Amino acid sequence: MKNTALTHIHEGLGAKMLPFAGYNMPITYEGVNAEHETVRNGVGVFDVSHMGEFLLTGPNALALIQKVTSNDASTLTIGRAQYSCLPNNEGGIVDDLIIYKMKEEEYLLVVNASNIEKDWNWITSHNDLGVDMKNLSDEYSLLAIQGPKAVEAMQSLTSVDLSAITYYHFEVGDFAGFSDVIISATGYTGSGGFEIYCKNADAEAIWNKVFEAGAAFGIQPIGLAARDTLRLEMGFCLYGNDINDTTSPLEAGLGWITKFTKDFTNSEALKKQKEAGVTRKLVAFEMQERAVPRHDYEIVDGSGTVIGIVTSGTMSPSMNKGIGLGYVTVANSAVDSDIFIRIRKNDVPAKVVKLPFYKK
Repeated sequence: MKNTALTHIHEGLGAKMLPFAGYNMPITYEGVNAEHETVRNGVGVFDVSHMGEFLLTGPNALALIQKVTSNDASTLTIGRAQYSCLPNNEGGIVDDLIIYKMKEEEYLLVVNASNIEKDWNWITSHNDLGVDMKNLSDEYSLLAIQGPKAVEAMQSLTSVDLSAITYYHFEVGDFAGFSDVIISATGYTGSGGFEIYCKNADAEAIWNKVFEAGAAFGIQPIGLAARDTLRLEMGFCLYGNDINDTTSPLEAGLGWITKFTKDFTNSEALKKQKEAGVTRKLVAFEMQERAVPRHDYEIVDGSGTVIGIVTSGTMSPSMNKGIGLGYVTVANSAVDSDIFIRIRKNDVPAKVVKLPFYKK
């Protein structure tokens, strides 16, 4: 079991710790609902240092990224980030990731913790272009400072104008007394804020200064359980649940990051799938009665025929109702379609809705 540079702090704060992607991670501190509300209305801090970071450099770095990812990274300028995925050869997804253009011929790829080795091996296997690749995953810590008060609470720690960093942009600058810190607005909560990438050796000092600066704003540490409810209210996909090696980006509603203006892994097959039309779609749904949908629950139609499966579900803390994502047949995928979630042999009514669930 790996620890992050901040594990001892979480334990000292009394966090409930559980294994996650091979790391000992804080799941909750005071409780999911309270932590969720802190991020929606104030400011909270996640330790997400388990995420992976790969640095790709050299004249062919972009060419390699273009070959292995579905989005068009050629549109990136320095200081911009892009959401993308790594398609596999079978029509599924190796992982989803964020690509940062750090400099000309230098890119940082941020990948899911559970897929670090898998992604590294996949990209390496396609690197016949002489691109210099460094796996920095064990050297960097990552703090997600999220919520509507994040910018105001943290501005005293940096000379960078935090309010000027728009969504999916970043700056490299000073933060909490340290230089060359990546300050990035690529959060996964839908409530604003930014992420701090720093060296492990600096993480504890930065954490402490973040909490000092944020004290007047009611800053709180937030666990991974609330991170999940926050991202689900926005309808953001979670790898391993909503997307995996067998789900196509087109089925998952990720056509917007699948650009056929270039060739990439399995692009021909995906293009044919787009032209022919998918047979199932990832949809969002709200329960029409008080019930909680869970991962792997069956989705059925009015006659009880199984038409799909729940991939993510929870009781929404912001809306106080059951919400979820799941794959269903195209015929049942339109907004306002009536579907049913099979919960312990009961078929509980639900309705397909448009994302996001949570609207500010």
